[in-house]
Order: sequence, then C-alpha cells, then structure tokens
Amino acid sequence: MKIVVVGLRGFPHIQGGIETHCEELYPRIAKLGHEVVVIRRSGFVKENPPLSSYRGVQFKDIPSPMISGLEAAIHTLKGILYAKKVRADIVHIHAIGPSIAIPLAKLLNLRIVMTHHGLDYDREKWGFLAKSVLKLGEFFAALWANQIIAISTIITTTLAKKYNRKKNVHLIYNGITSFPETNSISYLDELEIQPGKYILGVGRFVEEKRFDKLIEAYIKLNRPEYKLVIAGDTDYHSAYGCYLKDFALENQVILPGIVKGEKLKQLYSNTALFVLPSSHEGLPITLLEAMSCQRKVLASDILANKAIGLPEENYFQTNNLQDMISHIQTLLDNGQEKQEYDLSQYNWDLIAQQVEKVYREAVS
Repeated sequence: MKIVVVGLRGFPHIQGGIETHCEELYPRIAKLGHEVVVIRRSGFVKENPPLSSYRGVQFKDIPSPMISGLEAAIHTLKGILYAKKVRADIVHIHAIGPSIAIPLAKLLNLRIVMTHHGLDYDREKWGFLAKSVLKLGEFFAALWANQIIAISTIITTTLAKKYNRKKNVHLIYNGITSFPETNSISYLDELEIQPGKYILGVGRFVEEKRFDKLIEAYIKLNRPEYKLVIAGDTDYHSAYGCYLKDFALENQVILPGIVKGEKLKQLYSNTALFVLPSSHEGLPITLLEAMSCQRKVLASDILANKAIGLPEENYFQTNNLQDMISHIQTLLDNGQEKQEYDLSQYNWDLIAQQVEKVYREAVS
C-alpha cells in the first residue's frame, strides 16, 4: 500500500508527542512492505540539506504558515492534495486539528485513517475560535473517517458518547521509544549534574505542561542537594515560554533544550525522580519513557495519566502545589532507586502490526 501521512510537523529530531509517535511507527510500517510518505512542515526541518528519507520512510517537505492555530490545518490541506496527486491508497491524518481537512479528503475519494491523540480543545492556550475548529475537526473525523485509531480509553469513550461513533474505532496505545543502549554519564557531566541527584521534567514549554508549577514546587521543597532539569523548548516564540525560561534561570533550574536519543536516555536512566505535572495529555509518551528506564515517577492525576495504572503514591492532585511537594518529598525519601512496571502493551512492533491491520480494513 501507498500511505501518505499528514498532521505532524515531521521527524527526526522534532519535539512533540505526535512526532515521536510517528518516528517510531512509520519505519516499522515501511519495514512491513508498505510505501510510506510523511508530509513534513518545512519550517520545522533543521537538516541541511533536508533528508529525502529516513529508515525506509520517504519525506515530502511542504511549507506552511508559522502561525499557531492555522499552520496544521493549511499544511494538512496541502498534504491531502499531494496524496491525491500520487494516488495514495490511504491518507493517515494525525490529531483533531488537522482533521478539519477531512471533508477535502472525502471529496477527493481518499481512504481516511485518523489517529485521535487527545482532546486538544481542552488545552488552555486555545481561544474560542481555535477550540471551535478543533471540535469541528473531531466531528469530521467521527463522521467521515473510514477508520479511527484512539490512543486511550478516554478517547474511545468520548467518540461513543458525543458522536455515537463505535464502529471502526480501534484502541491502539502509544509505545515506548527504543533508546540506544548506554551506561555513559557523559551528558550528565556536560550539564554538571550527578546521577540520582536531580529531578527531571521533559516536554514542550506550553501552559498545560505546568512546568512553572514544578519549578514552584522545587523552590518550596528546599532540597539543595537535588537539582531540577527540564528538557524541552517552545515551538513558537510565546509570552509563556519566555516567562518559563526566565523563571527557571532565576532559580538555577537547568534547561538543556530539546534532548533526544542517547542523551535523553542518560537523563531518564539517572534521575532520582521524573515528574509530569500536566493538566492535559493524550497518552504521555515521556511518562512511558521514564518508566521504561525503571525510574521513580510522579504524575498529575488527570484521566490520561491515571489510565496508565500507576500505584496511587505515584499520583498527586492536579494543580495542588502542596500535594505535589508532599509526594516529591516522599518519593525522594523512600530509599528506592528503581521501580518495576509492566509495559508489555506499549510495544511499538506490536503497535505497527495493529495499525497495519487497520490499513487493510480501510482498503478492503
């Protein structure tokens, strides 16, 4: 099959949960014998010269306006036109924002698979118009997508209750990124941090990640023997991003920027505690990554995080600063270095086979 993928910024080395999802999934789909073309947003592509392919996946770079709220929709429309031009068997659309373009794909008689990554209209950064567009994208997906992949039970429940969409909806989880094997701590030396002596956060610098609250908790925790490291950055210049960076630097928080591959593995593998304080998630890949490295983790008790099924002591009340501090204190003091988790359902090879089965249903 020829599969054209739209809705993401691209990969490799581009931050974001959907981008990480696609970077793991599509080389495996290509390895199963399919032709995969990923439409990347040229403004996010950093390679010079740009890659034409990666691990068996072909790239088509198309420009889009670097305007939050418009970028994804316009780029997806262009990608769908390209999919028609190359006679794709399937166009695979990621997320509800890009799904605003589904009517065009339907009009062009393309077979549509859509992956629903989360209820993005619940994100605080969006105003009324943007939230309305996101809800419309979700409605179009529920109405016209031939097959829908949902990454969590929260999404399958939402589709059933809001739209009565139960048929051809498949629950397929995110997987865990395969990190290079390493016992090195060279990157920790670069950052001047010691194994087991830092708290770690990883993600984009947006309001719903609540990294400002993590910094506040770190300040009030008053444990100078531990440093705080937050790996990530903003996608766009924003007031919140500037505030967060200033706030972090004022309080000696280490901001290494976007970290991938072996360096990220070193950060996960040697942290005393990984903290995810988000108020909104789809299925948090960073949390699964930290768990795969057998580290102690703490997450907010939003539904998406609770769906992973951690013990109660690994959750704190969302937006409750004192409860976060109390849980961090307890987990740091319990003397346990590692924590074991059952992650068998988050295997990318199995996920690729499940997605391929959805593709075959879409074209049958």
